[in-house]
Amino acid sequence: MRHLARDLSISAVVAGFVAVLVGFTSSVVIVFQAAAAFGATPAQAISWMWALGLGMAVTSIGLSLRYRQPVLTAWSTPGAALLATSGGGFTMAEATGAFIACAVLITVAGASGGFERVMNRIPQALAAALLAGVLARFAIDAFLQLGPEFGLVAPMFAAYLLGRRWWPRYAVPGVLALGALVAAGQGRLQLGGVDWAWAAPVFTMPSFTGPAFVSLALPLFIVTMASQNLPGVAAQRAAGYDTPISPVITATGVTTLLLAPFGGYAINLAAITAAICMGREAHDDPQRRYTAAVMAGVFYGVLGLLGGAVVGLIAAFPKALVLAVAGFALLGTIGGGLAVAMKDDGAREAALITFLVTASGLVLWGVGSAFWGVVAGALALAVQHWRKPAAPA
Repeated sequence: MRHLARDLSISAVVAGFVAVLVGFTSSVVIVFQAAAAFGATPAQAISWMWALGLGMAVTSIGLSLRYRQPVLTAWSTPGAALLATSGGGFTMAEATGAFIACAVLITVAGASGGFERVMNRIPQALAAALLAGVLARFAIDAFLQLGPEFGLVAPMFAAYLLGRRWWPRYAVPGVLALGALVAAGQGRLQLGGVDWAWAAPVFTMPSFTGPAFVSLALPLFIVTMASQNLPGVAAQRAAGYDTPISPVITATGVTTLLLAPFGGYAINLAAITAAICMGREAHDDPQRRYTAAVMAGVFYGVLGLLGGAVVGLIAAFPKALVLAVAGFALLGTIGGGLAVAMKDDGAREAALITFLVTASGLVLWGVGSAFWGVVAGALALAVQHWRKPAAPA
């Protein structure tokens, strides 16, 4: 742990906090909707937060310390959306059985090396374009907030520009601090309604049925791998990290397997929030940015233990503040991804197609745009080079 204390910085702590803030605020409501779809009691819904928070904490801290690289995990947001819309007609016991089945599939995909072989075949230009496309929506949303929330977001943008010019390492902490001060001055930080009671796990005995496997487990596995783990690995590669894919995916699968009876429906690699921990804003030294993911894991754990307080705590921050912090924090990563994507003349158009399809938010058959962006880019690249004569020596 001595190396952690040596490598830790204020900017890494703030980056970890921002990553968790963005992750929770952007999708926690969907998770509660997913729990409600199976008729969850209030205690069971809080148990979901406990299980997910604990799972993300253990995997983020453990994997980041193990590889000394920023390995941030998250719950499956598209998976939660899938469960929220498909959960009707299934009991919590059947859902738990489906979560366990999904966890087994994720573990097998990691342990067999199959997912890693697929990822290693994706060209770097397409992986970088995929990451930029996934993150672009957040930057666009940040600037869109200038319309309805000019008084809050404009000072934050000014703080970002000034911070990048004179204090680049502390630009994002400055944006967050100023945004909180402005929001407080406007009377919009309401912390009084937060209930700080500890969360408690609630065990659900699983029931394994064919319909639940087909309707819940398989779709949950597909969207988690295609819409979360795929861009998560792309984020790692685009940031220059060569974290072993198979053991990481296996670890998330095993963690999901252990926590599924308590509501941990799917733990996977983070992409959007991970990018916050991989940029220069987290630390100037890429070798020390793992500390940001470790701190994010700590915050995950705290929020998991305080599951009952999560909704009230998240609601205390204005939505525009969260969107602005996330968007401005990701600008550097988006720019870096586009630079790598457009560098190779032979793959430039395919990378552009990947970026645009991914950024579009396209959803087909329940699978998100990250997967279809890679498919479209790979198809464009294959057609472009089909039977193309080799360049003369």
